[in-house]
Amino acid sequence: MHLHRIDLNLLVVLDAIFSEGGITKAGEKLHLTQPAISHALARMRELFGDPLFVREGRRMVPTPLARSLMQPVRRALHGLEVALNEAQRFDPATTQRHFTIGVRDVLEATVLPPLLARIATAAPSVDISAIRVDRRTLESELAAGRLDAALDVLLPVSDDIRHQRISADRLVVVARQGHPATAGQFDLAAYLRAHHVLVSSRRSGPGLEDLELSRQGFKRRIRLRCQHYFAACRVVSQTDLLLTMPERYAAIANRQYANQILPFPVPMPPMDVYLYWHASVDNEPASRWLRAQLIATVEQPQQAA
Repeated sequence: MHLHRIDLNLLVVLDAIFSEGGITKAGEKLHLTQPAISHALARMRELFGDPLFVREGRRMVPTPLARSLMQPVRRALHGLEVALNEAQRFDPATTQRHFTIGVRDVLEATVLPPLLARIATAAPSVDISAIRVDRRTLESELAAGRLDAALDVLLPVSDDIRHQRISADRLVVVARQGHPATAGQFDLAAYLRAHHVLVSSRRSGPGLEDLELSRQGFKRRIRLRCQHYFAACRVVSQTDLLLTMPERYAAIANRQYANQILPFPVPMPPMDVYLYWHASVDNEPASRWLRAQLIATVEQPQQAA
């Protein structure tokens, strides 16, 4: 027999009739009418191909099949009740839980270290997986529960996906110490005269900074396109190429290279970071706790700065 054929409410009724010894008392225990209990019993008799209970005087006596079912049924119902209660209570100090977060690699470097430091002692049995998610499947991943939350730029999502702006970043320019473009005033003209590194996971197409430059009628020369900012920072430290990247990650990635970090010479709106989650977990204690940790982690460095 397949589980999809069984209404779990029928098992609750089965347990009540067994423990109370009759349809009327089972109805009183479950706050259901006698016809509702009788209908549920008729469905179970058809499902199992057995009368399950036979009347002896005023009592309903279980058949051998019903007696054999009761121990596993009660064990299963108890296990389900415990699991549901645990999910509703969620104590981060004691609950074992694994969360999966969708995050771009730029945010991974800035968010994960303070997040893990924050929850290390407060939630010793909580584990985190940070994965890269295709933006086209973000909504379906959240809906299916394969993602507990996600951090990304503002994306078009349906009403089933909740989102909240939690921080903003800005673009900066990274150059090696002694770069000739920084010898005098570093302005847009100096920026455009230099050659550049573009970091992108896509094989082709402009970066965010190129779109803004194009909108204002400018174009820069890109000598290198690569996949990771860390590699680009190393290239910059050994060449005269310039790199444009988010400020927070620039502060981390360039510590070992002592590269200069300069303002991006073109006014741009801030790069907002949004937290995404599915509407179905709006009030789930575990999800609310995770979102609170992510918000506090992302906002804290900004306030400190």
